[in-house]
Amino acid sequence: MHAITISEPGGPEALAWEEVPDPVPGDGEVLVEVVAAAVNRADIMQRQGYYDPPPGASRYPGLECSGRIAALGPGVSGWAVGDEVCALLAGGGYAEKVAVPAGQLLPVPRGLDLKQAAALPEVVCTVWSNVFMVAHLRPGETLLVHGGSSGIGTMAIQLAKAVGAKVAVTAGTKEKLDRCAELGADILINYREQDFVEEIARATDGAGADVILDNMGAKYLDRNVRALAVNGRLVIIGMQGGTKGELNIGALLAKRGAVSATSLRARPLDEKAAIVAAVREHVWPLIADGHVRPIIDRETPMSDAAAAHRVVEESTHIGKVLLVVP
Repeated sequence: MHAITISEPGGPEALAWEEVPDPVPGDGEVLVEVVAAAVNRADIMQRQGYYDPPPGASRYPGLECSGRIAALGPGVSGWAVGDEVCALLAGGGYAEKVAVPAGQLLPVPRGLDLKQAAALPEVVCTVWSNVFMVAHLRPGETLLVHGGSSGIGTMAIQLAKAVGAKVAVTAGTKEKLDRCAELGADILINYREQDFVEEIARATDGAGADVILDNMGAKYLDRNVRALAVNGRLVIIGMQGGTKGELNIGALLAKRGAVSATSLRARPLDEKAAIVAAVREHVWPLIADGHVRPIIDRETPMSDAAAAHRVVEESTHIGKVLLVVP
């Protein structure tokens, strides 16, 4: 088969479409013939040498894919060769074939085609596990999403609105904010021109955001705490703004707030399977009913993954960028 390899860390040119050995499904795994994969910031960090796959995972990038089951490993039940699926991965999605633990498979939701389904597993599992399983967003509460036009952001807007929450987003251009508004965002904040702490206070009559989903990390830590409502929950899922920040414990105590930081890739298989099962139960019906959908900016041949990485690094996209197997 062919896969995208990274001979040494570097820019997009470090990605090469090369012939490699086929994976073999182990106990509890299936072999998926990949139709499409999606680009995530974690893939870029891996290419740059900052985010290695966990032990035992494929060395090829790619945290989500869609395709057809080609073979079943020992001990797998409930799936059959030929089933159309999408999958949450610890790596290996940028390839023609990938071995996947059966607990991380999802059927293609009704109403979507097989390629579109590649844009779902990582973002839906990330949003559902953090916004709902960790932060317990409830109807009537306010969610602030940083990077509202990203794949994570566009999914978070839709899921929060589906449960009856109010949604605030930050983004860097009017075009991106307009797209967020089309998806249901109520409070639109241009982070280049506005202070999100002030804007959230103004829009909530001083109450603040009940839940904040943050991809920036250190750079936003202090302001995120100031933007929290009493009993607010800040969930950090990225480090685009650095890894070390100062936390004002007094401010957090005054808010009776909570700060959580999570990652998905290196979680144990049973935890991932529980998240996938929750997504199938709670989110897949929303997709089938048309209330939630993946936002796909463009498709690129997987052999030209470098071009897709450049788009994501430049942040010119809205939603997801797909890699399609030639």
